[in-house]
Amino acid sequence: MSISEIHSLDHTVILCRNMAETRSFYRDVMKFTLEVDRDNWASFRVGATLLSLRPRGKWPTWDDGNVEAGAAGVQLAFRVPLPAVDTCHSELVAGGIEIMRAPTDLPDWRHRTLFFRDPEDNLIEIYAEY
Repeated sequence: MSISEIHSLDHTVILCRNMAETRSFYRDVMKFTLEVDRDNWASFRVGATLLSLRPRGKWPTWDDGNVEAGAAGVQLAFRVPLPAVDTCHSELVAGGIEIMRAPTDLPDWRHRTLFFRDPEDNLIEIYAEY
């Protein structure tokens, strides 16, 4: 199999400055199912995908490098049914999550979107296609 034959992404790892806070966010705010819970590794099942967290820093074979505070390292986009965008918004606001962009229709994309950040400053999008 060659690189050009890869057709799926099934595992994403977020590098964390604060594992405890980020673990709590994905477990308690996003309500993802926690499959592995260790001090230096947490994995959540999100449908057919695995979303993992690990501490940012120097490892035996590489160094992750620094990240500027407030700079997103990744944007995670979660597709939901159209009515769920507004429901998710209400749940996030009730949970005290700061919303970057309230539910908005983007006609050129045929999307309704909602944006906020996780504790690592990554951009989180909840969207629906219409």
